[in-house]
Amino acid sequence: MTPRLDAWARSTFGPALAGAALYWAALPPLDAWPLAWLAPVPWIALARRDTLAGRRPYRALWLAGFLFWLAAYQFIRLPHPANYLGWTALAAYLGCYPPVFVGLSRIGVHCLRLPVILVAPVVWTGLELARAHLLTGITLGALGHTQYRWIGLIQVSDLGGAYAVDFVIVFVAACLARMLPVGAGDEAAREIDEKPRQADERKSPRPRPLSRLWERGVLAFWPAVVAGAMLGGVLAYGHFRMAVELGETLGRVGLIQGSIDVQLKMDEKKIDFIHSHYERLSEEACRRWPGLDLVVWPETMFRAPLASADLEAPPPPDWNDAPAAFKAHLARVIEESREPMIDLARSLGAPALLGVETLHYSAAGVRRFNSAVIVTPDGRVSDRYDKMHRVLFGEYVPFADRWPWLARFTPLKFGLTAGTRPVLLESGRLRIAPNICFENVLPHVIRRQVATLVAEGREPDVLVNLTNDGWFYGSSELDMHLVCGVFRAVECRKPMLIAANTGFSAWIDGDGRILARGPRREPDVLLATVARDPRASGYLRHGDWFSGTCLVASVLLGLVGVWGWWRRPR
Repeated sequence: MTPRLDAWARSTFGPALAGAALYWAALPPLDAWPLAWLAPVPWIALARRDTLAGRRPYRALWLAGFLFWLAAYQFIRLPHPANYLGWTALAAYLGCYPPVFVGLSRIGVHCLRLPVILVAPVVWTGLELARAHLLTGITLGALGHTQYRWIGLIQVSDLGGAYAVDFVIVFVAACLARMLPVGAGDEAAREIDEKPRQADERKSPRPRPLSRLWERGVLAFWPAVVAGAMLGGVLAYGHFRMAVELGETLGRVGLIQGSIDVQLKMDEKKIDFIHSHYERLSEEACRRWPGLDLVVWPETMFRAPLASADLEAPPPPDWNDAPAAFKAHLARVIEESREPMIDLARSLGAPALLGVETLHYSAAGVRRFNSAVIVTPDGRVSDRYDKMHRVLFGEYVPFADRWPWLARFTPLKFGLTAGTRPVLLESGRLRIAPNICFENVLPHVIRRQVATLVAEGREPDVLVNLTNDGWFYGSSELDMHLVCGVFRAVECRKPMLIAANTGFSAWIDGDGRILARGPRREPDVLLATVARDPRASGYLRHGDWFSGTCLVASVLLGLVGVWGWWRRPR
């Protein structure tokens, strides 16, 4: 090793950047997923060192994390020039997680003398749960998501969510890091590793050469045995959980994937073009597969708004007629808003699940919702699901209701109102729990919706995600978003159907297998034959107990570190 490379390896920034580079390469677009098992190793090695090199080592760790998230989330800048600010701010926030991970792990290893193969995965998993909740939460690009093709491995998600896969990967990485030499100058960490050997030497001052070879050779690799046992147990569980026969077939669903860039969608002059584009694709699906039980359009691709109203909705200030006349007028508006949707279902001869914008007239004024409804050829309109978890700066701006000028710095013309409850939609024998856009990115959001419906005695058989990823021009966001659907299907043990503008539309079964997938930024139609999955899910029943325990342990480590800092002589 050259002196320059040796200095780089002994620094803090060098290993931190190496870990970030491996992590980034494991994600799309490179998608070199085996590297995910190595990515945490340099960071864990830093946690084992007695001291971190440099005057400001944690700033170096933050910089490596900032550069990683800047590269991984580069697609955030694409929808609007103002997003460059949000992209940088989000990367700056997420860059705090690597130094926190290393710092908390060091407290466990050096202050509490805990084994790194336990501390590192616990801290990582706890921080992943925090990342899923703080600032409305985001889990795109999670470490465990890189393994979505390894179907046997990801089955543990029905126990602890996708966080369980994160735990397994970091556990194995910690075992690999434990087999590496601690590093020059790290006397305290080396002392921890050497104490058992020194004690044995005192008992047996003249070890035989063979025993010394055994001690220095084979025993140094005991973490590999532990890692193999962990991985073997997880894969055995996955094999056991996949050995199940599906129940009865519930219906055939046509997933409609158009390819409309978001500028066209936002251009009101292009409404007819968007509608005819999706109508032609829907007609093609109905011709190819006669007798479809449901046709699904992506989020807000049905451009004619749906109207609804509260009984106490007052007339607008410019209304010059009697209040009773306004109520009659409002009833006509609501009825007329349904007619285009019903006409579409009649022309297709099949029920349609549509992503639509809703204008709701209430006592507080007109509110806008991002909604999903089912319409049937005989003119029935289902209950409406309104998106519950909105995207920060994408669907609402904090405090914009008080200071409207804040919205000028975003692509938003107006903010959306959050829905208040999950809804079960039914079409024939299909019992559907819809979700919209980035709602399926967050495990707790989908789990809470399904668990609520189960508690009400209305358990769904299939999850359906309606999304418009036309904001991102075929970038790696499409890949990351699709993988989130894979894990939500395993966590809930229910098939997941995705209808996505510009892709990726998909049919995913309860094991997380992608049985059909649309192309990138091209129109297509997919057929999904949905069957009932009879398996129960521990994650659906008990929630984030596993990752929550890891988060509590991480907080306790932080408190230990704060207490030690407080007692340190000034």
